[in-house]
Amino acid sequence: MDKVQVEILGLSTSSFSSGAYALILQEINPPQRRLPIIIGAFEAQAIAMELEKVKPPRPQTHDLLKSLLEAFDVSVQEVIIHDLQDGTFYAHIVLDDGTVIDSRPSDAIALAVRTHSPIYVMDHVLEEAGFLPESEEELEEEEEDEFYSLRSEAEAIYEEEKEPESELERLRRKLQKAIEEEDYELAAQLRDQIKRLEEDQSSSEQSN
Repeated sequence: MDKVQVEILGLSTSSFSSGAYALILQEINPPQRRLPIIIGAFEAQAIAMELEKVKPPRPQTHDLLKSLLEAFDVSVQEVIIHDLQDGTFYAHIVLDDGTVIDSRPSDAIALAVRTHSPIYVMDHVLEEAGFLPESEEELEEEEEDEFYSLRSEAEAIYEEEKEPESELERLRRKLQKAIEEEDYELAAQLRDQIKRLEEDQSSSEQSN
């Protein structure tokens, strides 16, 4: 069966699972079908950081995998999303010595972007789960309204790694995001939490 080379188009929040992301792959050549794959926040951040060349203060898991391969003088030849069963995608990492390693697609792609390796999807997987945007206008609307800035996502993680935030800072950041997303019910809950925490801190300071 044929394999089709794809590229990473972007990341968007998943409407199916809280805290998850949809990684959007796009066929390089026409008809440029798209393939959304639901991945976790950690893997989304790992992909975003490497694509935008944001370097964390400490090596992350996929950086470590790359270093191990280099230490043993082995390179990644390609990664292939080769199957889809019951809504779950399956991938292979193919090394230059012919070794084939089973992997989750998110981990395989996070490693591929670090090793500048091509990413492929088997044609039958694209046929089953891929889709074509209806128009150029739809393309522009998606890119403007749905897709996250990879750099902003990656830089946010860098800042968290560099200087861990306090609980109060974390809540204030979540409040700002809730307001920006017009999730006023969550914003109200976060305001109450922030108020209680500020009152506790004030009482603690006075007692000291």
